Amino acid sequence: MKIDLTDTNSSEINKTILRGRRDVGTPAVGAVLTLVVVTDEENAYDSVKAANEASREHPSRILVVVKRHARTPRERHETRLDAEVRLGSDAGSGETVMLRLHGELCARAESVVLPLLLPDAPVVVWWPVDAPEVPSKDPLGSLAQRRITDAYAVEDPLGVLETRAASYAPGDTDLAWTRLTPWRSMLAAALDQTPLAVTSAAVESEAENPSAELLARWFEVRLGVPVDRIVTDGPVITGVRMGTADGEILIDRPEGPVARLAIPGQPHRVLALKVRSTAELIAEELRRLDPDEAYATALRGRV
Repeated sequence: MKIDLTDTNSSEINKTILRGRRDVGTPAVGAVLTLVVVTDEENAYDSVKAANEASREHPSRILVVVKRHARTPRERHETRLDAEVRLGSDAGSGETVMLRLHGELCARAESVVLPLLLPDAPVVVWWPVDAPEVPSKDPLGSLAQRRITDAYAVEDPLGVLETRAASYAPGDTDLAWTRLTPWRSMLAAALDQTPLAVTSAAVESEAENPSAELLARWFEVRLGVPVDRIVTDGPVITGVRMGTADGEILIDRPEGPVARLAIPGQPHRVLALKVRSTAELIAEELRRLDPDEAYATALRGRV
């Protein structure tokens, strides 16, 4: 079910959600959190699709904030809120509200979102594209226990990592770090299988890859060795090498969903290491709402 509201307000949206629940036969609220997605019109479709898929694992009220910045003098003086309420099969496993803000309302998005938050439930804010310089001090970000950004979505990802490191606050995280979870798990397992000390390391990836930079910083802190950054044709991270006295520990994934693991003195193994979808990444982030200390360590490059 989809219900369009033109020139509306938060009170009317809440009433529409209640009426819509009754109409589709789901009067009880089963959502465990509110996910606020702040995006633009161009990226709204993909963002909503990923959020809805993630909500099948984490039932959520999804509030999508789309700021429609004025293009003409007339539009600059037109302050208006348009909304689309989606329930049932059109809204994943929860409910989705598209909020299109016009005019001066774009600068006061928190005044629209606050009355629509689920009571006594955690709030997560996700910026798929243009995130604020300091997410924790953003009016919407300050409402959240968890703030998700994505360094892949900017022109200067390595520069953004430096900005994030300087402004980090507990609750901040980035999908560039989330993409590393399978790599970190496999590398930790490989190190558990050999008692040898690591004397050198290298991360191979396409140029300006934020995940590769975070992985290299994490290695430098955890292993206490300098890490070489090696540029390849990609896609994304293509390999990690760790030198030991008996030879090299290697995870190599030049392309495709599988990788090769090589450990000195052991037969080579093939591992599943696919590039995960945005929905899978968001679902992982919604599993935990406490501060991600490992991300903070990698971001700053120190313990």
